[in-house]
Amino acid sequence: MPYQEHLPQTGGRFAYRGGVRGARAGTAELSPYRSSARRVRVCLRWLLVALATIAFAAPASAADEPGVAVLEHGEAARSGWDAEVPPAAGWVPVTLLDLWHERWPGHDGVVWYRLRWHQDDPRRPTALLADYMSMSGAIYVNGEAVARDPSLVEPLSRTWHAPHYALLPASLLRAGENTVWLRVSGLSAYQPGAGLVRVGDPQALQQRYRSERFQRYDIKLINLAMSAVLGGVFLLMWLLRRKDSVYGWFALTELAGALYGYNHIATTVWPLPGTDAWQAFNAAFYVVAGACYALFLLRYCGRRHPRLERVLAVLSALALLSATLAPAWMGHHRNLWFAAGGLCYYVAIGWFMAQAWRSRRPDALVLAACLLLPVLVSFRDFALFFGWIEGTTYWLSLTSVLTLIGIGFVLSYRFVTAMRRVEGFNLELKREVEAATTELATTLSRQHALELAHSRAGERLQLVRDLHDGFGGTLVATIAQLEAAPAGTPRAQVVATLKELRDDLRLVIDSTAREHADLPAQLAPLRHRLGRLLETADIDSRWRLEGLEGPSWTARAAWTCCGCCRKR
Repeated sequence: MPYQEHLPQTGGRFAYRGGVRGARAGTAELSPYRSSARRVRVCLRWLLVALATIAFAAPASAADEPGVAVLEHGEAARSGWDAEVPPAAGWVPVTLLDLWHERWPGHDGVVWYRLRWHQDDPRRPTALLADYMSMSGAIYVNGEAVARDPSLVEPLSRTWHAPHYALLPASLLRAGENTVWLRVSGLSAYQPGAGLVRVGDPQALQQRYRSERFQRYDIKLINLAMSAVLGGVFLLMWLLRRKDSVYGWFALTELAGALYGYNHIATTVWPLPGTDAWQAFNAAFYVVAGACYALFLLRYCGRRHPRLERVLAVLSALALLSATLAPAWMGHHRNLWFAAGGLCYYVAIGWFMAQAWRSRRPDALVLAACLLLPVLVSFRDFALFFGWIEGTTYWLSLTSVLTLIGIGFVLSYRFVTAMRRVEGFNLELKREVEAATTELATTLSRQHALELAHSRAGERLQLVRDLHDGFGGTLVATIAQLEAAPAGTPRAQVVATLKELRDDLRLVIDSTAREHADLPAQLAPLRHRLGRLLETADIDSRWRLEGLEGPSWTARAAWTCCGCCRKR
């Protein structure tokens, strides 16, 4: 938003301290938050009342204090850069506040102002307060210097942003008429001139000096510090989270605004070579800040306009390039550049207010309220800057701190909202994981139970098969043998047959019990029992086992092989 921070003699200097809380992309996301809308509207009413009270009540000038003489009528004469004493001729009557570029267009150099006041008692404590000298100057009382800026020639000192206060020694004063000389150095392109001078009661003038310095210098220093801190903080946030570009554009807006705002507290043009270059870069930084601010508001509302963004980028690049290559030309035409930067602010803020009104989002409404009064005040300051109205005090600087507070609020609100979403997502994810874990455990337990039941059924089935194929076959063969045997079959033969059946049954049981044993463990009982059977049949057997480490047989396979061999 256009922001005029100092007197019109210094030319077009506008600054804006505003911003917006970033929001995620998508205009459809701008849905009303009904739960907090009423509380926000109440806060907005109080905020508007406070801003109006500060903006319109604070800048009003108090009546001149008793015992203070206001010197507003005098004479002026121009001279060259090297003039150390006032000229003898060429004096014309002037009324302060005086802008000499209107009287002497194109005059770059020095203008002397001569003011007189009457002092009844020279021993009475007396102070002097020079409201304004642009760009720099020196103050003389009765021919003696009482205040002087460091550099009165190019590169000029920049002390226009603060009043000059001096306590006058009694030895300088005379009973009767006294004369004040103001030697003001400036460039015609930047509206040089001098403001009111007051002499009188030191206590009253010192109080006025502090008030004026606060409005014209201290508040600017506070704004600059806040802009630099906010810009640095949100730049780090953007570097840590590149997807959230709204933080990056806000950081660039604040940093560019801080570079522009430094104009209001700088006392020299270092590191630039002169006033022209200083004014050119001052205007360029303002244009860059306006372009970044427009992009910031677009990202805040989740919008992208590639063509508009390219235009803003070209405008910013052109401003910086012009300040680098043609500082004198750009400095002399800075009003045009400030108007372009101000247009970026006004259009972007107007568009954002319309979006905030349609969305009814609490954070957007708060920011819109924080911007509304500064925008209205800036219209008045713009008119004062371009000379459409008379005055010396710009009001917008008194609202910029509250605007920064509003910006900090909405950006913090966005950050807290995002953190709450993350926390809610984490809780939801935790619940989902716990539910999935429970379901998986239930499924695995059910699967284990099914596998166990299946294993038991398989073991029973295998036992039945083993009994049928092994013991059953032996039993059938024995029954057939006994049925075919003569009536006088010896008892010993019957007993031997029953023992053979017993051994087969034991072999089946051992094979089932050793289901998970290795091959040597399976062969040991098999060799023992087969050896006994072979001995009973008067058969000599010799066992030679090699390479048992290689094959891995189950008990079923071993028993099946054994049964096959036995049958053959």
